[in-house]
Amino acid sequence: MRKRRSPLQPQQSKFAHMVVLLIMFAEGLGYEVTFGDAWAKSGHRKRSLHYIRLAVDLNLFKDGVWLKETKDHAYLGAFWEAMGGTWGGRFDDGNHYALKRK
Repeated sequence: MRKRRSPLQPQQSKFAHMVVLLIMFAEGLGYEVTFGDAWAKSGHRKRSLHYIRLAVDLNLFKDGVWLKETKDHAYLGAFWEAMGGTWGGRFDDGNHYALKRK
């Protein structure tokens, strides 16, 4: 028997596509990107978008150096927001990228 798709699937697909574009944009600028919390079951608030796969934390590197500060993600955050996402830099969590839940 086929399982029905989740009502969140269209948003999750859009989010995944946006993450791909963000990573490609970052790589085009000479950054390397790894996943921090791509999906979290613990360590986040119960209502976190990480639980429903609409948020990701990305680790950003330049010349082998891990860029941990919110300001390091500002350019990527602006790109992300221009695509319609919400960037954690607005609340001092610069490596957090999410899609607003409708």
